[in-house]
Amino acid sequence: MTDETEADLTGVEPPRRPRAELGKIAGRKLKPATMMMGHGYDPVLSEGSLKPPIFLTSTFVFPSAAAGKRHFEGVTGKRPGGAEGLVYSRFNGPNQEILEDRLSVWEEAEDALAFSSGMSAIATLFLAMVGPGDTIVHSGPLYAATETLIAKLLGKYGVKWLDFPAGATRAEIDAVMEKAKAQGKVALIYLESPANPTNALVDIEAVAASRDAIFGEDKPPIAIDNTFLGPLWQQPLRHGADIVVYSLTKYAGGHSDLVAGGVLGSAAHINTIRSTRNTIGTICDPNTAWMLLRSLETLELRMSRAGENAAKVCAFLDQHPKVERVGYLGFLEAQGDARQADIYRRHCLGAGSTFSLFLKGGEAESFAFLDALKIAKLAVSLGGTETLASHPAGMTHLSVPEERKKALGITDNLVRISIGVEDADDLVADFDQALNAI
Repeated sequence: MTDETEADLTGVEPPRRPRAELGKIAGRKLKPATMMMGHGYDPVLSEGSLKPPIFLTSTFVFPSAAAGKRHFEGVTGKRPGGAEGLVYSRFNGPNQEILEDRLSVWEEAEDALAFSSGMSAIATLFLAMVGPGDTIVHSGPLYAATETLIAKLLGKYGVKWLDFPAGATRAEIDAVMEKAKAQGKVALIYLESPANPTNALVDIEAVAASRDAIFGEDKPPIAIDNTFLGPLWQQPLRHGADIVVYSLTKYAGGHSDLVAGGVLGSAAHINTIRSTRNTIGTICDPNTAWMLLRSLETLELRMSRAGENAAKVCAFLDQHPKVERVGYLGFLEAQGDARQADIYRRHCLGAGSTFSLFLKGGEAESFAFLDALKIAKLAVSLGGTETLASHPAGMTHLSVPEERKKALGITDNLVRISIGVEDADDLVADFDQALNAI
């Protein structure tokens, strides 16, 4: 939120609106969990209300014509950093600005933007960064809608793409980067780690090193979808990424009652993306932003409990005779996957609560298991307070061609599970009876 000064009425230019600074007390830098309770919000500006009100308005009154012009200079991109004050709800609003300030805190990003969905965030990112004839280099697999956006929608406008598998080595990444460079301009490197739905990790540091070595000064930005682990269990900006993308529907929202997306990163990149968002209107609405502010207050608690539950559930599933394999990040070393275990040690702060469960059998066995669940709900999505289970090959990734599904390891015996905050022993009992029903 912003507070216009007397200088606006005289035509004298006031200082630019600063982004909310990271809080400190007696020289101590506050932790994100503490800052979620009030960062970016001044109760004095809202009649002393402890929590931000929901600002349900389409437009905002300017204190002067000069202020209106200055704000529109920010909206139109004539000045970087966005509008210095409130303009119109397609561009900004108090709830959205407070949310963006708090999103930045978790990964110490310079700036952030909120969107109407995870896919609107991704689509706006691509439209801002990529033009006809450009190439996108990406890891695979990606969320099915993201792959469709790249291959089918952007492909209609001459955008090309090349990919490498999520667990690729530096040499494999180099080979794809060199090939992409030979095709022309590489506008964006887009990653998803862990990959949806296989849970395979991408070596962000190797991608950044490859990018820097091959492209030099004219290097494309690295963007990464961090929905599965972020922000508690992975912080990609620390490992070479420039832009981080979130489906805020998932852990950030955390209650399966909203749809939203977020993009955060360097100020320069966020300014570029903001200009496109302002044009096409993909900002999230005030009510959703307000609900996300509520959810961020318990983000660390919810994710921590879900992570602890997942560790207990996976330990049980790993020993069950009807389970072929559990794709859980905490098992990488024990499973002898040295490459993935190395990435996990360098990049991750926890194993998360979403994993892939490979059953012995195929679609029939997977469906029998899913249909027998009592506590866990048969639904897509993840990161909510409740446990969810789904069948990627027949649901979220149904539109992916069979050849590509096979190449990416999205098989008929794969079930994706997102563990919630229920009692862990109750969840184990539910999975046990469902497996016995196969």
